Amino acid sequence: MAVKPILLLGNPELYEVSVPVKEEELHTLEPIVQNLHDTLFNFREKHGYGRAIAAPQISIKKRLIYMHVDKPVVFVNPDITRKSKEVIEVWDDCMSFPELLVKVKRYKSCSITFRNLKWEEHTLFLKDDLSELLQHECDHLDGILAVSRAIDERSFALKSQKHLLK
Repeated sequence: MAVKPILLLGNPELYEVSVPVKEEELHTLEPIVQNLHDTLFNFREKHGYGRAIAAPQISIKKRLIYMHVDKPVVFVNPDITRKSKEVIEVWDDCMSFPELLVKVKRYKSCSITFRNLKWEEHTLFLKDDLSELLQHECDHLDGILAVSRAIDERSFALKSQKHLLK
């Protein structure tokens, strides 16, 4: 389909809460998913990273996430259902602010319940980097950016300074 512009930090649309996808809208998702795929891979080619993208990042206000780590996975109406008591600190990156890292706290593990493109319900148990990734993407659906979750005022760094971070 097409590579879409990714909304960047400062764009008020990024702070809007997305609406759930309805079952009768499933037939409209294929081109959106293709656009998410194309946009993710274009970003990955340019910046060298990117594992997932939320629909609101390309101005689609639907609860939809496209992830491609080993294989493509589409999360329709994802909901983080269980969170571990253990929390980890990570330097988070985001396609909406590609040169910035933000130190945030995330749950070390979580479960996510979602529907696929056939409207079948699934639950995945995620830990470590995948847990952090899906928490980040679900935040996008709720209009929350990693910059809003920064641990403190020293939790920001330019990617070019990553080698100095602890």
